[in-house]
Amino acid sequence: MAKKEAMTDLWVYDLLKEADIFLEPQGSTIKEINDALKTASKRGTKNVGFPEYVGVVKDFIIVIENKADVTKHVKFEDELISQKTTDVTNYAVNGALFYAKHLVKNTTYKKILAFGISGDKKRHRITPIFVDTTEYYRELPEVESFISFNNKNIMEYYTHEVLKENTDVEKETAEILKDAAELHEDLRNYGSLKDVDKPLIVSGILLALNEGAKGNFALTNLNGDNIKTDGQKIFEAIESNLKRVNVRPEVKKDKILSQFSIIKDTVKLNEINKTLGKTPLKHFAEFLNERIFKCIKYTKTAEDYLGRFYGEFMSYSGGDGQTLGIVLTPKHITELFCDLVDIKPDDVILDPCCGTAGFLIAAMHSMFRQTDNENIISDIKEKQLHGFELQPYMFAIATTNMILRGDGKSNLLNEDFLETKASKIGLKSCTVGLMNPPYSQGSKKNPHLYEMCFVEHLLDSLVKGGRCAVIVPQSSMTGKTKEEQTIKSNILKNHTLEGVITLNKDTFYGVGVMPCIAVFTAGKPHHKDKICNFINFENDGFKVSAHIGLTATEAVKDKKQHLLDVWFNRVEAETRFCVKTTIEENDEWLHSFYYFNDEIPTDADFDKTIGDYLSFEFSMIMQGRKYLFEEDK
Repeated sequence: MAKKEAMTDLWVYDLLKEADIFLEPQGSTIKEINDALKTASKRGTKNVGFPEYVGVVKDFIIVIENKADVTKHVKFEDELISQKTTDVTNYAVNGALFYAKHLVKNTTYKKILAFGISGDKKRHRITPIFVDTTEYYRELPEVESFISFNNKNIMEYYTHEVLKENTDVEKETAEILKDAAELHEDLRNYGSLKDVDKPLIVSGILLALNEGAKGNFALTNLNGDNIKTDGQKIFEAIESNLKRVNVRPEVKKDKILSQFSIIKDTVKLNEINKTLGKTPLKHFAEFLNERIFKCIKYTKTAEDYLGRFYGEFMSYSGGDGQTLGIVLTPKHITELFCDLVDIKPDDVILDPCCGTAGFLIAAMHSMFRQTDNENIISDIKEKQLHGFELQPYMFAIATTNMILRGDGKSNLLNEDFLETKASKIGLKSCTVGLMNPPYSQGSKKNPHLYEMCFVEHLLDSLVKGGRCAVIVPQSSMTGKTKEEQTIKSNILKNHTLEGVITLNKDTFYGVGVMPCIAVFTAGKPHHKDKICNFINFENDGFKVSAHIGLTATEAVKDKKQHLLDVWFNRVEAETRFCVKTTIEENDEWLHSFYYFNDEIPTDADFDKTIGDYLSFEFSMIMQGRKYLFEEDK
């Protein structure tokens, strides 16, 4: 048992190290904590007692007690965590709570997070408990890592999980949601605009405001003049900004401008509205300047703020994918893609169905965070981000989005990806492909539009060894038609499947798509002995909130960290979360297809099963059905 406990201690040490948390084993160099532990014997003898790990993060003491056996995780008495000496000694959670109470009573620290941990890196339980000076304790949801408890995240965790208050991010998101809804309503009421045109109006005005910071555009110049309309002034500011940020080639700039012509050509937008006392365009521009643009200019997280506003606003403007013809990829998915393919500053990124450029922006900022070399950053913007977008209005929005959130817009193309030869795209030497292709477009009449057709063409367009991640409906991985089965077979002949992650059914909330992420390596045929990861990530920490939609809980960071740890083989996982297996082309490439239950039943499981059976037999006999249990003569 001592060896097993040592293995548990080492595994916990690795988890702490990964989360960038430093705790000390078997004691503390902090004098008052060490003095308190001199009388912390779990047997109540007032002698010395040391938890496995103890330390301080901000103003919290973190204390950890481990047990090698998951059956020794926690013992309850009258629905409370037992503090009997034998239970404190023998159970992880009970021991952790004991140390937390002792430390809060015998040190000046007022907040303790105690962790009872049992098992090993494959089968385990990690239970946090919060203790304060009242000796009140709160049992908190189990976790898989310590990522929520480092210096960066612990206050957000405390605010959300212990105080049950909204964090700053949640408050900001609520305000953005409110602003997006209000602006969407105003665009409808004062502009009589179609959903497809609303994002163009917003994007164009944001570009004009961007020009105002350096050019001569000002809101005070929007006066409802009939000779030179407000729309004309905004349009000229857009044109100037496109020149200033050096959008090229010229034909590309002209395509974008043609989409924004609605601003100067729509009469109703340029007439003074009696209710507003100004033109609708001026009203929209003032709204965006005050609620959005100032936040973009004066906060360090500008790209996050604008990105969330864009996402929320676009969801009102036909975000179900039917009006705009697209399904927008949530920000947490675009960021997860960057982690799954391990993007580096020297990568060249391709998104062949870029929509609002969410994947490219996520990749760009991931690369920026890894370097402070201005030459490398300049190359990333100018040479390493490539995208295709077929719809002209989405192309204009994507370019605007890139300009406003980092200026990596140079290599976006308003072209049909499927009609562009892979050999031509290959000249860009793209090392990473990220894609959310159009859904449900393929059929027997249009077999070239199946999601897997986009996947195959993307893989063919990358360099040998390139990494590729796509988000598609789960049905794409099953190969429900003969055509799709053929495509799956062709993919394996030329490329390697690394694995598939089944996602939360509400990832595209309101759309009705059951999505998954598939990750490939391009240009290397799939070997028959290749082991793939099939992960069930339906429990990702996100939930659906009334009137809001998909929202993050505090568990999101922990769930994501665990996913990445399993994906990169840093930890093992139970088969209910991840199955590692070889594949066949006719398999359904999903966790549910390969899953098997490899857990050995415990004595408690056996007792429960026997108890359930005996209860059933007794119930049947009492109902006059004793014959069910009599053997045939």
